[in-house]
Amino acid sequence: MIAFLTLVYVALLAILVKLKVLPNKPGTWLSTIVWIVLLFVVLFIPMQWGAPAGPARTMTYSVQIIPNVSGVVTEVPVEPNVPLKQGDVLFQLDPTVFQATADAKRAQLSFQTLRLQQYRQLASRDAGTRFQVEQTQTEVDLLRAELQAAEWNLDETTVRAPSDGYVTFLALRPGQRVTSAPFQPAMVFIDTTTKRVVTQINQIYLRHVKVGQPVEIAFKTLPGEIVTGTVDAIIEVASQGQAVIGGTIPTPTQVSAEPFYVRIAFDDPEALARLRPGAVGTAAIYTDSANATHVIRKVMLRMQAILNYLNPVL
Repeated sequence: MIAFLTLVYVALLAILVKLKVLPNKPGTWLSTIVWIVLLFVVLFIPMQWGAPAGPARTMTYSVQIIPNVSGVVTEVPVEPNVPLKQGDVLFQLDPTVFQATADAKRAQLSFQTLRLQQYRQLASRDAGTRFQVEQTQTEVDLLRAELQAAEWNLDETTVRAPSDGYVTFLALRPGQRVTSAPFQPAMVFIDTTTKRVVTQINQIYLRHVKVGQPVEIAFKTLPGEIVTGTVDAIIEVASQGQAVIGGTIPTPTQVSAEPFYVRIAFDDPEALARLRPGAVGTAAIYTDSANATHVIRKVMLRMQAILNYLNPVL
C-alpha cells in the first residue's frame, strides 16, 4: 500500500513538473522521502492499533469416535464426507455376546422375582423367614442393575453420530475389531454445528479492541468478496498463560508475545455456512481509535480480496 501511494505521489509530481507548476529540481523529487515518512507516521503506524488486522481461520470440533464397548464391526453404513444428522448410525458391532448376556440376566431376574413372590407368601403365613425375603429382594435388585447394564452394553453396539456433521478419512471396514480404549479411535467425526471464525491479533494492538466493533474479512475461498461481522468475544488467555499440572517446578522457557484470539460473529449467517472448516483469510477490526486510518485498511483489505484470485499463499 505504501508503494502504491508513493507511486501516486510520484505520478502527481511528474504531472505538476510537466505543467511547470513545480520546478524540475532534485528537491522536488526528494520530497518523496518526506511523503513516505509522513505516510508511516500519520497513517500506517496508527493503523496498526486503530484498525488491527490478523490471520483469520474457520474452526470446528473434530470428535474421536470411540465405542463404549469392544467388538467386531459388522456394518459401516456411512460414506465419507456425506452429511449426517445426530443419531444416524455410524457403524454396528456384533451384538451376539451382549444379547446373550442380557437374555441371561433377564431370565435370572424373572426366576428371582418369582421366588421373591413365593417367599413373601410363605412369610405372610409364618411358613418362611423374613431373612429369605430380604435376601431374595437384594438378589432381585442386583439382577435388575446387571440387566440394565447389559441392555446398555447391547444398545452401545450401535454407534451413532453425536451431532450433525460428517465422517472423514473413513478407514473402518466390517470385520475389524474396535476397542473402547481411548488411544484407538475408530473414526473421526466432524461436528458442523459449532463452526466458529477467529482471528489472531498481536498483543500490542489488542488494547483498543472491544466486543461489538465491526470486522471485515477477506477469505481465500471467497476471492473478491468481503465478509462483514462484529467482534463476538476476546479470548482472555493465550497458551503461555496456562499453568499445567505436574510434579515438577516449571522449567524456564523463551517467552514470546503470542497473539490473542478474537472470535467473530458474522452479520449474515449464510456466509458462515459457505465456509469450510480450515478456510483462512485476513481479518480487520475497526476500533474507535485512529478512525482516519480505517479507509486505508479497507482499501488494503479489498486489494487482498482481489489478490486472492491469484495468490494461493499470502
